[in-house]
Amino acid sequence: MSALPIPSALHLLAGSRWSEVTLAVVTTVAQMAPLLFLQSGSGRPWHWWGYAVTVGASLPLALRRRAPVAVLLVCATFSGLYDLAAPLAPQPLWYGTLIALYGVASVSPLRVRMPVVLAICAVGLATVGSPNTATRGIVLYIAAYALGRASAGARAEAAALAERAARLERERRMDEERAAERERARIARDMHDVLAHSISLMVVQAEAGPVALDTDPARASAAFGAIAGTGRDALDQLRRMLAVLKDEDEPRAPQPTIHDLPALTRQVAGAGLTVTRTDKGEPRPVPADCGAAAYRIVQEALTNVVKHAGADRAEVRLRWCDDVLEIRVVDDGRGAGKNLPSGGNGLAGLRERAAACGGTATAGPREDRLPGFEVRARLPLAAPEVGVRA
Repeated sequence: MSALPIPSALHLLAGSRWSEVTLAVVTTVAQMAPLLFLQSGSGRPWHWWGYAVTVGASLPLALRRRAPVAVLLVCATFSGLYDLAAPLAPQPLWYGTLIALYGVASVSPLRVRMPVVLAICAVGLATVGSPNTATRGIVLYIAAYALGRASAGARAEAAALAERAARLERERRMDEERAAERERARIARDMHDVLAHSISLMVVQAEAGPVALDTDPARASAAFGAIAGTGRDALDQLRRMLAVLKDEDEPRAPQPTIHDLPALTRQVAGAGLTVTRTDKGEPRPVPADCGAAAYRIVQEALTNVVKHAGADRAEVRLRWCDDVLEIRVVDDGRGAGKNLPSGGNGLAGLRERAAACGGTATAGPREDRLPGFEVRARLPLAAPEVGVRA
């Protein structure tokens, strides 16, 4: 068997209320060793006073944790009264006083320990019989005091490290909770975009299908096919999002990017809305988050056109600047009326998406004062720098 149980037992003993009692008994036995194992020069037994003083200078250590200053004063007083009787065995060290001094230096505040320690040192120097004894006593007292302060410093450092570890753990949990909240908000925005866009297109197609069924069967068939295709696409996207919510290890499907805008405009054009796209400037690489934001912003703007604007035409305008991509989605519909509240969830999510990648987004009447509504966004073409404090 391993020898590990012995250190474990000592560790348990050190943390129990019996540790101080054990220390007091061991110290008393060690202090009494000269009286037990040495013989006097005259052959006479040692005076009973020596045994009493030895017990009085060591046994109070059992209360060292409860009253460290009182224990030190009692132990030092008894050790100073040892030479009042004879014959007595020589006592090289007073262990109880040194241990009690260590305890006071370890746990007592400065305003308490310093007067007590100085008083004991002064009394000790006044009662010693030789300079050698005084020197030895000073060295021992300083050593005990220094060990006590070192122990206090080690405990304070351990407490500070434990508090820091606990604080870091709390911060880690808060970061995880914030990350989870951001992820839930992102998924909620994605689900809103998918549902609002797909259902709006399906409603428009479903309303147009019966009208064209008798007059234009081909158009009606195309409308019903568009409904089925839009529904399947929405189901696929929702299934992937719900899989992420259900299983964190589920691989995520790639987010749509700005390169998917042509497919988006074709899909919206299938709902009877004429959608055109114009680009100005030289296209440049777009960060992944800005690319996804650009797609969702255009998707939300076109969805609002289909649902609320009553427009015949919509135009998606992209302007590539040096460090910014400007997006404008304009229509020729009714404009900002009561059917399109500026504080809607879709427009709020649009602004949040732009802000999440360091950009801005606004919505309102067209800048050229023509009838209709306009969504404007500015997205950075370089990933925003994040400052890190040392």
